[in-house]
Amino acid sequence: MNEKIRRRYRSFLPWLLGLTLITILVLSAIVLSRRAVLAAPEQPIAFSHELHDDAGVQCLYCHPSALRSEIAGIPSVEKCIGCHRTIVNDRDEVQVLFGFWERGEPIPWEEVVRMADYVYFSHQPHLLSGVNCETCHGNVSEMTVASPAIEMDMGWCLECHYDQPEEKVARLADCLACHK
Repeated sequence: MNEKIRRRYRSFLPWLLGLTLITILVLSAIVLSRRAVLAAPEQPIAFSHELHDDAGVQCLYCHPSALRSEIAGIPSVEKCIGCHRTIVNDRDEVQVLFGFWERGEPIPWEEVVRMADYVYFSHQPHLLSGVNCETCHGNVSEMTVASPAIEMDMGWCLECHYDQPEEKVARLADCLACHK
């Protein structure tokens, strides 16, 4: 190799290494942020959707607000106690539940699925149009710890909205359908 080519190569090498490092950092950030989005938050009670589903409890029994309001809501301590006064009340986690009940405190559950502040979402129209809970939340009935099953970003929502009957697509793809 002649000297001119070596100098050009040496001046190009730092740029190539810098570009490689930036690419690795960007890819790492994407992987780590995706992992954070799909991570299960730590909860005050080790609640198992799987156990409740095995017992025949339907999603809308504990989350009835999904049919009549924007959010599905979290069941109150009173709702939980309504069953656990007489059912499996000897388990450790149910005893923790009784502690909240006796102190008159709500259970400080952490949100499992978080939407950005600028996103308007209501469960009601989705449920009324036949979308089942598993479509967005995954098979929660098989989860011992609830965690987001799907990264719900705008592209994911639009895929479903564009897959609707043609007469509904324009309304569902309008920005104001989800951003208020």
